[in-house]
Amino acid sequence: MNEREQTGAIAVADAAAGSRPIILGVAGGSGSGKTTVVKEMIRGLGRGQVTVLHHDSYYRDAGHMLLEERARINYDHPDSLETPLLVAHLNLLLSGHSVEVPVYDFAQHARRPETETALPRKVVILDGLLVLWARELRELMAIKVFVDTDADIRFIRRLNRDMAERGRSAESVVEQYMATVRPMHLEFVEPSKRYADLIVPEGGFNRVAVDMLLTKVKSILNDH
Repeated sequence: MNEREQTGAIAVADAAAGSRPIILGVAGGSGSGKTTVVKEMIRGLGRGQVTVLHHDSYYRDAGHMLLEERARINYDHPDSLETPLLVAHLNLLLSGHSVEVPVYDFAQHARRPETETALPRKVVILDGLLVLWARELRELMAIKVFVDTDADIRFIRRLNRDMAERGRSAESVVEQYMATVRPMHLEFVEPSKRYADLIVPEGGFNRVAVDMLLTKVKSILNDH
């Protein structure tokens, strides 16, 4: 049995023994620092204890459309995401089963043929712009976090990321930001902050807030 198989067997055994995973939701605007918070949670809890799911892995597959048509989709609207599939996967993880997570190609605006296996570890972190907007996701979360960062910083981070990692031009990033990212943030993302149990200003660089969150997660795990 290889290391991955051993880890999966332990995770399933824990679930069968009643050690039900807990779900931590991490929301916030594009470029707010969600990824840094998630990395700090993994560092503090241990990689073997954590499975991470990204809401944007569940963008609906538009591979049947022309690339130009796919590029015009409003990817910041809740309807662009296959949230029911994500909910089904979370429930399977809570029940001790592994799931096959879609792999999304952000340059092509389509899902790839392959999937990635997610295991039912003790903590499942769910991150994404809209994870607190969807009630069916909130109801599964033990802790709900909103990462709050100034709009100008978020835009600069998004610009750098999309150009470096997603093959976008500066012009296309600015156009998308003005057309959909900013208005959808104001309509959906920002209002979802009211559902948060903890608001983290400045993302993972807020050491006090991150340490408080780690302490709370560890407390819940100990209670389990």
